Amino acid sequence: MAVILSEMKRAADPYRDLDVIDSRAPRFNQATIGTLSALAVATGWWWLLGILAAQLAVGLTLGRRFCLPCVAYFELVQPRFGEGLLEDARPPRFANLVGAVFLGAASLSYGVGLDTLGAVLGGLVAALALLAAATGFCTGCEAYKLGSYLLGRPFVSCPLPRQPSSRYARRAA
Repeated sequence: MAVILSEMKRAADPYRDLDVIDSRAPRFNQATIGTLSALAVATGWWWLLGILAAQLAVGLTLGRRFCLPCVAYFELVQPRFGEGLLEDARPPRFANLVGAVFLGAASLSYGVGLDTLGAVLGGLVAALALLAAATGFCTGCEAYKLGSYLLGRPFVSCPLPRQPSSRYARRAA
């Protein structure tokens, strides 16, 4: 019953093809970050916000292989539901950077006694991440696209077409 990843057909390797990402992976990450941020703010576990910030920073600097929600998605969820449409990875990467900065600032605020500021920043990340997970509207991604436009480099990206699975390719041959 176990799915072996090497047998699963993918159009892109999630750990090597970093220019693209399965469109459902950012939503999984947003649901994870949003839920844990909301939990941290509700319980006062400000240290959890710092862990989330560090986790996002590690994933951004060392790659998806070191991002725990990414690994959970690519190793547990994607094999069972298949690869979604591929999209440009730059907007979600920027959104993760913004999330890491805000979560780090929230944790630092709590740490120096500015609990209200920490709660507002952590709550903002939780709300926006859960909004993105539920609706697909990613504020950080849209900010990336707007910034590209304002810098004179309009964002242009198209999802990559799916590769035919091997059984269909054999029939066509």
